[in-house]
Amino acid sequence: MTSVEEAVIARLKLKGETFEILVDCDKAIEFRAGKCSLDDALVTNDIFKDVKQGERAPENEMKKIFETEDKKKIAEEIVKKGEIQLTTEHRNKLREEKRKKIIELIHRNAIDSKTGLPHPAQRIELAINEAKIHIDEFKKAEEQVQDVLEKLRPIIPIKFEVWEMAIKIPAQYAAQSYRILKMYGTMKKDEWQNDGSLIAVIDLPAGMSEEFENELNKLTKGESEIKIINKK
Repeated sequence: MTSVEEAVIARLKLKGETFEILVDCDKAIEFRAGKCSLDDALVTNDIFKDVKQGERAPENEMKKIFETEDKKKIAEEIVKKGEIQLTTEHRNKLREEKRKKIIELIHRNAIDSKTGLPHPAQRIELAINEAKIHIDEFKKAEEQVQDVLEKLRPIIPIKFEVWEMAIKIPAQYAAQSYRILKMYGTMKKDEWQNDGSLIAVIDLPAGMSEEFENELNKLTKGESEIKIINKK
């Protein structure tokens, strides 16, 4: 169990008042994600106006604002809706997770603007290091991708591109292939032919094209037909 000395503050400002509790940083984040119980996250059951000053929140004030005297319910609302102070370790962990997600998103969705081929993830990572790009641990990875791309362009030729692809799959592989089409791309058209074969049109991030074709050819033993009909 986390000691009071190792605990961090979870703070909620509500109706002009501030309420604070002491929590285990990692467990509080896990509780928000539904991965542990509130008891695992709480270090004490006390509700404070100011933890550092040792000033406890008046019960009449909590009842007025939270409409309950149940400290567990109040603590749950503070952890779920409030701001949790992050330890340096947890902050670094979050930043690294966002960094990996951004690299994966760029790898799967972008291509080399000169060759039309996907950039290896390692090349993207090295370019991010070279550009000294700051990753915000609090913003979603998807929200940071465009900004990261702009900063990468002076270092590597890169762009996002979606390919519209037409695919024809022989009857014996059609049903199994449908899952791969849906997994990698956005289905725009699918027509089942009289002979049981499948003709489909999908939108696919260009960076995923090589992986997609390898997966489809592996399943169909190279008998599928793939054609790029538009790049956008």
